Amino acid sequence: MSLSLSRRLIGFVDAALRYGLILFVVFISLAPFAWVVLSSFKTNVEVLDSALSWPAHFSLAGYVNAVTRSRFLLFFFNSLFVSTLATVAAIAIFGMAAYVLARYEFPGRNAIYAVLISSMLISLIPMQQPITLIVRTLGLYDTLWGLILVYAVKGLPTAIFVMHSYFKSLPKELEEAAVLDGASFLQTYTRVMLPLTTPAIASSGVLIFLNSWNEFLFALLLTQSEETRTLSYALRFFVNTFSYDYPTLLAAVVLTLLPSIIIYVLLQEQIHKSLVGGAIKG
Repeated sequence: MSLSLSRRLIGFVDAALRYGLILFVVFISLAPFAWVVLSSFKTNVEVLDSALSWPAHFSLAGYVNAVTRSRFLLFFFNSLFVSTLATVAAIAIFGMAAYVLARYEFPGRNAIYAVLISSMLISLIPMQQPITLIVRTLGLYDTLWGLILVYAVKGLPTAIFVMHSYFKSLPKELEEAAVLDGASFLQTYTRVMLPLTTPAIASSGVLIFLNSWNEFLFALLLTQSEETRTLSYALRFFVNTFSYDYPTLLAAVVLTLLPSIIIYVLLQEQIHKSLVGGAIKG
């Protein structure tokens, strides 16, 4: 009886420690964001006088000012346009490359895959000068298309890694049946294989989109005019525009983060399916 009680006590303590640690990590992760959201609904006086208090009256003035006192909608559209097209281009091009690397046998296949994936480990900071030079040479400097090109290429390792793993988890009988029916390579890929990889497309698409949406360095290096400014880059100018109007500044931050959160929440099921599907095969 005593031994059984001791085991239950140890199990209880172990569970309490594990869940306590999880709750602590969740708290320190969400607390800063919660503070930003709550402060964006305060008045400037409340933010300065009682930073950690609950808003006395929820005010939307900060959000109205963020949209009306700057070209927020232009910056938002620029980010949406660039991130969406970069994501579509990366998945369309590198998804097919991942399919070939996963399903076809040819000399050097594994070496090519290793080289492409290893680009994840390469920092783009030392490459900023040659990338900027290439974009200028192509005549794409200070254009949204220049950013789309760079962001799409940045998505190469992500698209290939995620989709390659998922393609390898699919049975080969699917392709064999398509070939027997007279389907070409392109027909097999677009009509048979690609529709089955929706979770992988969603997973890699979310990762590439979020990386493009939040990217700052190349938005700084490759754009100059306000018309081509993206939202993540424009935030640095909001500090000067809104000066000490903290609710407006924090509201701009919330509006910048909101699309990322919404996209992940909507597609989280597909992302989990992709991760599980690739892991089972691996």
